[in-house]
Amino acid sequence: MSADTIAVHVNAEPRLLDPRVAIGDLVRQVVGDAAARGVAVARNGEVLPRAAWFDTTLVDGDVIEIVRPVQGG
Repeated sequence: MSADTIAVHVNAEPRLLDPRVAIGDLVRQVVGDAAARGVAVARNGEVLPRAAWFDTTLVDGDVIEIVRPVQGG
């Protein structure tokens, strides 16, 4: 890890990211559409309101869970 990256876990997978990445941008990377209905984000075990996604940047050591509904059974 360099000073230009931070280490976080996203859905239990380690990632090195730019520290300026907003959670909304991360959601776009993972889901493809940050406005998708039914997508929820938890940061360090706390649900993050959708309105805060693009105002909240990641911090080294964050644990992010991005969940979305899937069809099937």
